[in-house]
Amino acid sequence: MKLKKLYSAITLDFFSPSFDSKVDIPIAGFSVPAGFPSPADEYLEPKLDLNQYLIKHPTATFFVRVKGNSMIGAGICDGDILIVDRAIEPKSGDIAVCVIDGEFTVKRLQIENDELYLAPENGSFDLIKVSEFQDFKVWGVVTYVIHKTM
Repeated sequence: MKLKKLYSAITLDFFSPSFDSKVDIPIAGFSVPAGFPSPADEYLEPKLDLNQYLIKHPTATFFVRVKGNSMIGAGICDGDILIVDRAIEPKSGDIAVCVIDGEFTVKRLQIENDELYLAPENGSFDLIKVSEFQDFKVWGVVTYVIHKTM
């Protein structure tokens, strides 16, 4: 499945995760300090399947590629992949993929005085107030961001 919509300078591409293949990757049995290095080979634990680690509701989870920069303050950059869970009940403060007037966007949900706002995480974009007259739905809650460091 692949859909593409534009809203508030963000484009989202949707993909269903594939559970056909299993890739187990070794995981270290310790936390890595950001300071001095330490020898690690003797501390490797059993392998980690990222599907099991990152996805709680497989049939309700989708990957979404972001194009745009309205959420950079939340660590979501152009080209990142979001893991979106449609089984999670959204709440104020969550980052969510929403459909507003037929178009997709990703924003932080804010509820203030019984009013709903979609908040960008970039000062160049305006807060979006969702009125009762708009067609609005939270499509899913963002649970993880896959972000390339280079």
